[in-house]
Amino acid sequence: MPATGNGRPCDRRGWIGAFDTSLTNTPLHSGIVAEVHALLDLAQGALDGDRPPPCEPADFTERPGDRVLLFCGDPMRFPEGLDVAVVLPELQAAHPGRFAVGVVARDCEEVLARRYGSQRWPSLVFLRDGAYVTTVPGMHDWADYVARVGQALAMPPSRAPTIGIPVVGAGAATCR
Repeated sequence: MPATGNGRPCDRRGWIGAFDTSLTNTPLHSGIVAEVHALLDLAQGALDGDRPPPCEPADFTERPGDRVLLFCGDPMRFPEGLDVAVVLPELQAAHPGRFAVGVVARDCEEVLARRYGSQRWPSLVFLRDGAYVTTVPGMHDWADYVARVGQALAMPPSRAPTIGIPVVGAGAATCR
């Protein structure tokens, strides 16, 4: 079972889908976190209805077509993650039928962020047919955001910006 950023194993429920609700039991955060979860559920419901299943990411990310993973981050530390969650259905409406959206569970953000080379919260990670395309980090002005999403949807798949050197076979004609 993959480990999360805090060393705990990521269960099948935690990869992609609903946010972690472990903070809702603390008196200081319960009201705020409950509102955050309600807001994110509303944002997810306003999307195209293709809510990622509570399972391994491949079940969602490797489906045909364009997919966008929303990495919100801790809403207490990265409040603009909520802004992105609210704007994302509007971005999807500005590009109708172009992509499905998955919300990455809080406990698994570190693991998946490393996989896709995402280093900032919030971020939108674009995938096509299971392959990495690009990342659009942060919150932007509306016109800029619509343009960046359009550019991301037009880009070809590429190698995720993770640590490592691409390996090319000895018989390959060119290196990348």
